Amino acid sequence: MRTLVFLLLVAVASARVYERCQLARLLKSQGMDGYRGNSLANWVCLSHGESNYNTGAINHNTDGSTDYGIFQINSRWWCNDGQTRTANGCNIRCSELLTDDISTAITCAKQVVRDPSGIAAWVAWRRNCRGRDLSSYLAGCGL
Repeated sequence: MRTLVFLLLVAVASARVYERCQLARLLKSQGMDGYRGNSLANWVCLSHGESNYNTGAINHNTDGSTDYGIFQINSRWWCNDGQTRTANGCNIRCSELLTDDISTAITCAKQVVRDPSGIAAWVAWRRNCRGRDLSSYLAGCGL
């Protein structure tokens, strides 16, 4: 347990809050634009709604699970935090989602969106992005 707490503290200490366009460019360079039919604007909107672009975001849910990182990936289904009974669909430690290097988070998000729910697996996307004009998420980014 001490090791887990230490790892989470180290991960959060190296967390970062991205600027909107900076994140959009990074997501595009990692193949997220059009991934599984989801536009880049959808991914930026999702990240804004879930974490406000913060790689160190953590949210404790009423079911005992926890959401981690810029995409708020859930410990019950996608990562192992050592506390939640998990399916660990991304085969990672949840602490890996809390660093300023979001490559692991992107890889896991790609795994999540391959699930039958697709991008609708994220509550913030359903509430804030689905069916809306998302052009403002890429405005001024030169993409």
